[in-house]
Amino acid sequence: MRIIAGKAGGIPVKVPKAGTRPTTDRVRQAVFSMIGETVVGARVLDLFAGSGALGLEALSRGALSAVFVERHPAACKVIHENIARTRLTDARVQQGEVSRVLQSLARQGERFDLVFADPPYAHSSGDADVAAALAASDDLHSVLAPGASFVLECRVTTGGNDSWSPCWEVERDRDYGATRILWLRKR
Repeated sequence: MRIIAGKAGGIPVKVPKAGTRPTTDRVRQAVFSMIGETVVGARVLDLFAGSGALGLEALSRGALSAVFVERHPAACKVIHENIARTRLTDARVQQGEVSRVLQSLARQGERFDLVFADPPYAHSSGDADVAAALAASDDLHSVLAPGASFVLECRVTTGGNDSWSPCWEVERDRDYGATRILWLRKR
């Protein structure tokens, strides 16, 4: 896995050994082709960050800053290593449950122009749909700056009824194999 483009383009990034599902280079390339210049000058929030590849790619392509949120300590360590390896600045890692960190960021009045989220996939009908719950989260809406973009990665079958979509305007909805990428804007 590597940073695809920008000032850190071509630099390999480490991936945590367990507990994450890294976004493939192909899907990351598609995401950044989709959102284009939206990333330039953006304050980025990378939720369920894993290796930090999405936020690092954004920094490499001209984002102003990035906050990486991940609950697994080993993954946080890998994100720190990847930040050092890429020499990208204005990056901050926050370890903790996404819902709690979002609540804290909202209370602190933090605002972001671009939010990436790659939550755990629901694999069976009994699993919680973390993607839908996140998209409906008041705290997520609170940390979005006016006109902000939210890029959500989920399973193709997730959000089939999109019951949370009244809160969002869908800019793009694309499938890449079993992965669904939604580019949303707050209504």
